Amino acid sequence: MGDVISEVIKNVPDYKVFMTVEELDKSSFSLAEKYPDLVKLYEAGRSREGRPVYVIRIGDGKNKALWFGCPHPNEPIGTLVIDYLSWQLAENDKLREELDYTWYFIKVADVDGLKLNEGWLKGPYTPLHYAKNYYRPAGNKQVEWTFPIEYKTLRFNDPIPETRVLMSIIQEAKPDFIYSLHNAGFGGVYYYISEEAPLLYPLYYKFVKDLDLPLSLGEPEVPWAKKLAEAVYYMVSTPEYYDYLEEHLDKDPAEVIKSGTDSFDYARRFNSHVFELVTEVPYFYDPRIEDLTVVDVRRRDAVLDNVAESKKYYEELNRRYNMVKDSLRLNTRFRESIEYYLSVMPDSIKAMENWARKAEELERNATMAEVFDNYQVARFYRLLMLGMFSRMLKAEIEAGGDGLLKKVLEEVEAEMKQRAEDLERELNYSVIPVKKLVTLQLAAGLYSALYVQLKNTFR
Repeated sequence: MGDVISEVIKNVPDYKVFMTVEELDKSSFSLAEKYPDLVKLYEAGRSREGRPVYVIRIGDGKNKALWFGCPHPNEPIGTLVIDYLSWQLAENDKLREELDYTWYFIKVADVDGLKLNEGWLKGPYTPLHYAKNYYRPAGNKQVEWTFPIEYKTLRFNDPIPETRVLMSIIQEAKPDFIYSLHNAGFGGVYYYISEEAPLLYPLYYKFVKDLDLPLSLGEPEVPWAKKLAEAVYYMVSTPEYYDYLEEHLDKDPAEVIKSGTDSFDYARRFNSHVFELVTEVPYFYDPRIEDLTVVDVRRRDAVLDNVAESKKYYEELNRRYNMVKDSLRLNTRFRESIEYYLSVMPDSIKAMENWARKAEELERNATMAEVFDNYQVARFYRLLMLGMFSRMLKAEIEAGGDGLLKKVLEEVEAEMKQRAEDLERELNYSVIPVKKLVTLQLAAGLYSALYVQLKNTFR
């Protein structure tokens, strides 16, 4: 078992760039036309802006799998994973026999959002170019985080249309395996899974090693993530976030959480045995992200420095927004994201600070990886919100905005340039070849599918 899968992984094309929405749709229609008896392509709904969201269904196996790309639209690696695998499943009888699945694929869960990221998809791949063309929706308008939830005092039932597409598949298919194809921006490789699965960890590490990629051995993405093994965490869902806020804030978490829950939390309502995987792979990395050398910096101090920098960054962005808000005339996606960010960050920063002052695990010297995460990697991600702020201003100016907007845009662009130059000096970063990113996500997904299939056989 596994020889066919190994061959499919080995034959991933030498991708150099990412595909646009139009290119991905064209490939889907070609696939359905060439293999009409095997492939069913259908429109499962429309996006917020009225674009079609397509589903590809392949096979009629005992197990059910749902894979979706672009749960966040600045994360397109999974679109290539699905495009390649869908063709392989149609063309390769042995692969379909090896993996006894009915496959549901959505290449682009957030079609509108991917359109707004197309400015960087073909490169050049630099932090500044990425930031200038970056878009990520407001938290309460994200495909992955607007599933309905009722938990303690929290009630959310306002899923966006794209999320409703996923909900309908989950309700109908009750998938055994969900692969939400997220990816990171800067750092190393890490995984989220929905249960302890020690059999998979050595495989996950092997894929990373074989591709000469770094594991992310610094700080976890969020403080409430439960570590299962090195760079492997239990799936983070809204209930865990609620409990974290409940412990570290002096207010009802339902007043803070303005979004819903994720695909795993929703899917386990319909299949208590569902297994979900997220394989986070970055576009850029620096060797320090996996350096476990202990340094002469307290981990608590590094985290609190990061918190202080976040506070300063928020205050500056808020000041700039208040300067221009009376001149804004358009309800752009960029404005929506900026306003959401400004509304949720004070409580988020406060909770992080309270956690950092009390957490026992921070009472030791930090590793180089943790220091690097708290300083350099954090600065990379701050560059991205400035990118959306500049895009908001540009859209207003193109629509006839006033001189104040132009002045602030010049300031923001100058700051972005300076921040990017500072980062370039501090980093020894490499751009990871797109082929490696696709190969890693594919390998983790296929062997996880095999794991779920074997587990179901004995259940």
